[in-house]
Amino acid sequence: MRRLSRKKAANLVKELDAFPKVPESYVETTASGGTVSLIAFSAMALLAFFEFFVYRETWMKYDYEVDKDFSSFVLEVKVARSAPVVVGADVLDLAETMVASDGLQYEPVVFELSPQQRLWHRTLLLIQNRLREEHALQDVLFKSVLKGAPTALPPREEDPDQPLSSCRIHGHLYVNKVAGNFHITVGKAIPHPRGHAHLAALVSHDTYNFSHRIDHLSFGEEIPGIINPLDGTEKICLDHNQMFQYFITIVPTKLQTHKISAETHQYSVTERERVINHAAGSHGVSGIFMKYDISSLMVTVTEQHMPLWQFLVRLCGIIGGIFSTTGMLHGLVSFLVDVVCCRFKLGVYKPKEVRLQKIPFLSDFSADNPRVHKIQQNKRPSKAV
Repeated sequence: MRRLSRKKAANLVKELDAFPKVPESYVETTASGGTVSLIAFSAMALLAFFEFFVYRETWMKYDYEVDKDFSSFVLEVKVARSAPVVVGADVLDLAETMVASDGLQYEPVVFELSPQQRLWHRTLLLIQNRLREEHALQDVLFKSVLKGAPTALPPREEDPDQPLSSCRIHGHLYVNKVAGNFHITVGKAIPHPRGHAHLAALVSHDTYNFSHRIDHLSFGEEIPGIINPLDGTEKICLDHNQMFQYFITIVPTKLQTHKISAETHQYSVTERERVINHAAGSHGVSGIFMKYDISSLMVTVTEQHMPLWQFLVRLCGIIGGIFSTTGMLHGLVSFLVDVVCCRFKLGVYKPKEVRLQKIPFLSDFSADNPRVHKIQQNKRPSKAV
């Protein structure tokens, strides 16, 4: 009984076979079929090879949400200014809160760059121009964090022979998460009940010179390899009394890649500069002003990778699609070739010459036929001697 039930189960499974086998004696191989098979297998191997590289690649996914973090963040600045005049740098936010500039350092330097530093500056400007034209390069920067070359200004190779006639301001400030104004102008800043003021009464306007170079300006956590829009910006004054304004929009950003997870701030910037001439109606204060505002939306940048199951599904789709398509094309081409050959009597459809043989009739075997009579005489038995 068990053997019988096993046989029934085996027969049932055989009946459910969706891939019936064809005996080899029924299969006919052709040169055209072999050629199509070779092309199909080559295409499968090539596309599968390219699909493997697609599987290895990653892409950046951008999600947007409301920023619910109201804590302060870091303002990191490195600015070189070409002037021997005493200047002051500080932040005044929209809440009329003056942020202490204790984290900033003033260092006398030479404004002109060394050959190595100039090469670094040109390379940085070239990258900035490409980033403005090709926005997709920002994804490359996100993927290459902690791996790319350092973006900071390299140190000078040797001690300069020129006098230290410029001032380099560098450091960081903790600012509130509201709109504010970071500015560099003549005179040291002093607190005031209605804001703040700079002591610049004893400084001659002819000594003003706000030519500057921004080596680095970032908001939030500094990530090695990330290039900010104002990095490498250099401005040369055409007049003593000149105002440089940078209008910055900050976007909080969460970066999550396979190498790093950090919270930083991206920003976009527009620039404006003008000469201060009160007689001509151009009022203001000479200096460098960076007015920033913070977006209420947060951007989450996540590096994603194709899952293994999706790669296998795409691979099966490539192999099955090429196999089915080449089979249908080969059948269609063969059908068209047969139709053309049949229509014009070509190839196997070409008619062959047939030689007709004489068919004997009954009259040929009658007794009156001399040939039959002769055959009958030859068959008569000979007499015994």
